[in-house]
Amino acid sequence: MTEEEKGPVYAPELAGGEWLQGDPLSIRDSGQPVLIDFWDYTCMNCLRTSPYVREWHRRYSEHGLRIIGVHTPEFTFARNSDHVKRAISELAIDYPVVLDSELKIWSAYANRYWPAKYFINVEGKIQARHYGEGSYVESEQLIQALLSEQEGFSATMPEVMSPIRDEDAAGAVCYRVTPELYCGLTRGNIGNIANIAPDQPSTYTDPGKHVEGMLYFEGDWILQTESAARPYGARKTSRMHLDYMAADLNLVLHPPLTGETAELRVFLDGKPIEDTAGTDVTSGKLSVDVPRMYNLVADTDVNRHTIVLETDDDGLAAFAFTFTSCVAPALEAS
Repeated sequence: MTEEEKGPVYAPELAGGEWLQGDPLSIRDSGQPVLIDFWDYTCMNCLRTSPYVREWHRRYSEHGLRIIGVHTPEFTFARNSDHVKRAISELAIDYPVVLDSELKIWSAYANRYWPAKYFINVEGKIQARHYGEGSYVESEQLIQALLSEQEGFSATMPEVMSPIRDEDAAGAVCYRVTPELYCGLTRGNIGNIANIAPDQPSTYTDPGKHVEGMLYFEGDWILQTESAARPYGARKTSRMHLDYMAADLNLVLHPPLTGETAELRVFLDGKPIEDTAGTDVTSGKLSVDVPRMYNLVADTDVNRHTIVLETDDDGLAAFAFTFTSCVAPALEAS
């Protein structure tokens, strides 16, 4: 938690967005605490914090807490309200959500991170901020403290919730893993050093020698600002090669704009993925039917691996790889 050095400042009102769920809410003059959650449905860290936010809403809305999700899209396709509404439904979010496609609310808060939580007191002032995952106990304790500031408040608060995942518990180990890796030209860490042709279909050659954390293309691809996609009319199989270190590996994917479901084949360390296959992978294959984050690898420990992804389906686009770094606490010997 980061306190304002010169005391809390008033939270900006949530102006300029499209309310997808719930009625527009005012921050000030309500006499109730507010939790603003900046998120994106393609963001791994946002999805991992979401169960806690939903449970806080269930526990404390009746005691006066108001939670507002501000969906600020990282990628252009996430500005589509239908995509966000689908994610809201799938995640079972039942508090108000505003779509901040033009980043007006994001800018008003001078925010820079996904996820970012702003804890606002009964006076409408920002009491604290928290960026990223973790600090769930401290966050819930702060919520309880802010609720107690309401005039006439006398409710008994529940015990702070237990960790949802083993790796959220005390004693979990977090490693320095491969950082988030983008597939597009603007922020991508692309290892092919020759013949990069922006915004036009090209055939790429895998150099064979790979640097960890760099993405190598093979076959037919079109490299664009945000993504790498298999071009329409491609003749050669499109492959991506990546050496990485992490536990889980996820990839934001978009199906072909023509509406078909695309298939992505997943190979880990030279063979079709099996025991550590992610929740979205079946028999070494991944079906991409909607634009979202897909879980490709689900490991119980942080390890180094080589992953190869290949497709023959025109129009399939890849946006960003994300990696998990924390693993469950080791069991003590009895």
